[in-house]
Amino acid sequence: MLRTPITLITGPLGSGKTTLLRHILAVRPAKIAIVMNEFGEIAIDAKVIEGKNVRIAELGGGCVCCSLLGEFEAAVNEIIEKVAPEMIIVETTGLAEPEALVFNIQEALPQCRLDGVVSVIDADMLVRFPELGHTTRLQIEGADILLLNKIDLIQPTQIEPLETKLRQINPTAAIVRSERCGIDLDLLFGIPQLREKKIARPEHRHQLEFESFTFSSDKIFSRDCFERFADSLPASVIRAKGFIRFADGAQLFNFVAGRWELEPFESDRTDLVFIGKKIAAEKKSVLRELDQCAVKQ
Repeated sequence: MLRTPITLITGPLGSGKTTLLRHILAVRPAKIAIVMNEFGEIAIDAKVIEGKNVRIAELGGGCVCCSLLGEFEAAVNEIIEKVAPEMIIVETTGLAEPEALVFNIQEALPQCRLDGVVSVIDADMLVRFPELGHTTRLQIEGADILLLNKIDLIQPTQIEPLETKLRQINPTAAIVRSERCGIDLDLLFGIPQLREKKIARPEHRHQLEFESFTFSSDKIFSRDCFERFADSLPASVIRAKGFIRFADGAQLFNFVAGRWELEPFESDRTDLVFIGKKIAAEKKSVLRELDQCAVKQ
């Protein structure tokens, strides 16, 4: 049984989290459950189902918006049981610090996997109010991806200093610039809980500075070698995802900004995609190292 991926979306009030959720719902062709403290602006005219631990509003297209009535873990279990979403997105405002939720997912929800922590940062506010509060700092520290939003509201020369400031707080997260949260969702998510196994080359409409390349093979790979390969992927690789065949069966591979995991998955070949900044220069060496992990027949 594949675990349901959970993405946490965090960030200060007014940074653009609701805009990002609307963008995801408009663009992502998946059955998504959004978990929020309150329904907010996402599910105003929706049909609402009252559950024991969660209130569920139908958004159409198989997507739902859920507000918590009980404990987080109980609510997630109820959502999976009732809705069986391909992915869960948790908007963390008012719930807990991201770190606490990450711990909950990893320790108390074995049927889920943490797909990533995305922190939405308002570039304009960061320029006008450079002093960071305790919560904002924690939201930056805990992120895999920092979405530097509203860059259209500041001067182009102000962007680099903001990125430097964010890197000083979180040196490992990928920083993605955006206007109105128009992020390429291939950067945002790993592989949803889909039964189909097609790995498509990502289409980059918004983030032109990002590139991608794919790798396919019918060979069997050494798990030890592949794990060392995953540990040593260059910092320019932000996302890598797909299926890898080992001697004892295939695994689903999800990588985000240095953090990665494998889980059993049925696939008769290896198909991987790598996405990042200026990674075309790294393509040859990455694919060479990967090919060296193939078991010699």
